[in-house]
Amino acid sequence: MAMEAADAATPPQLALADTDVNWDRLDKTRFHVIGAILFTMQSALIHPTAVVKTRMQVAGSDISRMNGLSVFRHIIRSDGIPGIFRGFATSAIGSLPGRVLALTSLEMSKDMTLKYTKGLDMPEATRIGIANGVAGMVSNLLSCVYFVPLDVVCQRLMVQGVPGTTICKGPFDVVRKVIRAEGFRGLYRGFGLTATYQSPASALWWGSYGSAQHMIWRSLGYTDDMEKKPSHVELVSVQATAGMVAGACSSLITTPIDTVKTRLQVIDNYGVGRPSIMKTARALLKEDGWIGFYRGFGPRFLNMSFYGTTMIVTYELIKRLSVKQD
Repeated sequence: MAMEAADAATPPQLALADTDVNWDRLDKTRFHVIGAILFTMQSALIHPTAVVKTRMQVAGSDISRMNGLSVFRHIIRSDGIPGIFRGFATSAIGSLPGRVLALTSLEMSKDMTLKYTKGLDMPEATRIGIANGVAGMVSNLLSCVYFVPLDVVCQRLMVQGVPGTTICKGPFDVVRKVIRAEGFRGLYRGFGLTATYQSPASALWWGSYGSAQHMIWRSLGYTDDMEKKPSHVELVSVQATAGMVAGACSSLITTPIDTVKTRLQVIDNYGVGRPSIMKTARALLKEDGWIGFYRGFGPRFLNMSFYGTTMIVTYELIKRLSVKQD
């Protein structure tokens, strides 16, 4: 009993503790420049799956009942390669300032939480987990203010030609028509829903990521008290796999809300008055029943799994490349 109490009181020496690069150790300029380049490349890789997912969520029953690969082929046949990259330029350029806000708030809030919890009696793994969770929620809430209008614009560009949507010639035309029809608040369609579901979704993502990573390290024979450190190949492989698992878990839980949010942001003809969450949900139920809330699940599952894998590996790489030189 006494030995168990002593073990519990002793903070575990985590095998990966020395790989975590905190905010104070980063060269901020290099961090944001490298981040902009690598995250834009990552976004280009997964953008086609976002276009397919959005088309399936918004289009009528004929497309929504097709599988993701069939929708992808349909877009290629009708619009060519540019069709699967609709909205990418707007998303890539528009995301730059938003990404600075998101990454800065993520790292600063994580660093502050770690400092304020330093004296608390809790295992180091728990303290780091809490700090990551708080950082993810704070970053999501702040970045929603910037990214929701950008999502509205990009998603409207992705679904050009779909019945029920407004034809626009480009991002600035989207902004003009939305503001003319609904005022500035039209750019924030789905803001409440986005902020409400993305905060717990972020907690779910990071929780799934941490749990998956812990189980993978255990299955490979690593324990908290081992002096042996994983190689770079092992580190990247485990982070990538855990990121994929986290993305898959998150997509399973959040797809119904994402479907409602996407349709709310881009469809204008639900009847008299401004579109609402209830009007959108009722229309979806009428069209396809409860299964309609999982429209685009396949592409979203692929998108979030691939996003989780590439995002966490890219992000950890960016931090390592941005460490201040002594």
